[in-house]
Amino acid sequence: MSSKRIAVAGLGAIGQTLVRKLARGLPGLVLSGIATRDQAKARAWLDREGICCPLIRLDDLPDHADLAVECAPAAILDRICVPMLNAGKQVMVLSASALLPRPDLVDLARAKGGQIIVPTGALIGLDAVCAAAEGTISKVEMVTRKPPAGLAGAPYLVANGVCLDGLNAALRVFRGSARDAAAAFPANVNVVAALSLAGIGPDRTTIEIWADPAAMRNCHQITVESDSASFTMSIENVPSENPRTGRITALSVIAALRKLTAPLRVGT
Repeated sequence: MSSKRIAVAGLGAIGQTLVRKLARGLPGLVLSGIATRDQAKARAWLDREGICCPLIRLDDLPDHADLAVECAPAAILDRICVPMLNAGKQVMVLSASALLPRPDLVDLARAKGGQIIVPTGALIGLDAVCAAAEGTISKVEMVTRKPPAGLAGAPYLVANGVCLDGLNAALRVFRGSARDAAAAFPANVNVVAALSLAGIGPDRTTIEIWADPAAMRNCHQITVESDSASFTMSIENVPSENPRTGRITALSVIAALRKLTAPLRVGT
């Protein structure tokens, strides 16, 4: 069986973790290219890590990869997805918030025989939500608590003049639908976007976002009520070098990639 070629778009904290793992070897997968804005910086990092991998342009992803992993700013999601999907290939998308206003990308995947994969990321229990969605779900609610640094600079906070500097008590900064949260906090709540896609959609999934100076981790609690089960799930994620992102996010991508070629696949 030939190896599946994996390209990584973006070389931040998640991209670097993924590149290291692929370079060391995952069964049936090969690191085939890296697309990043600052190629000189990327080359210097690769040299320090002792990793040999071509640096490529986003437009050239389909020539180098069977699957591209998006680890980049949400603003360039289109430049990653469109070439790959037009070629009938796969894209693993971490910026799930950016998918909500882009149903045309799903339509493109359907028309061209491509596929968009959203990994579990920093959440827990998406298998259970997907299963419940095969029946009838009546409610999906999420409460997210993050250290203030993990929310700093979010468009919603800037637009509403909310300053988190010197915060000495937990402050609820948002309550609303997953769709509105994705627009208000595009770099902070990919988790609720993924949850909404797994369950009852972005307009019926609700979220509260809290800035909590006592929180040392990114904490998410999910409550689901359906005709097959009612369940509550919670997870506390250790932040990565980027305080907006948990360390487990990169590991979730690695686990999802491993499943692509594994002889035993566990989970939905």
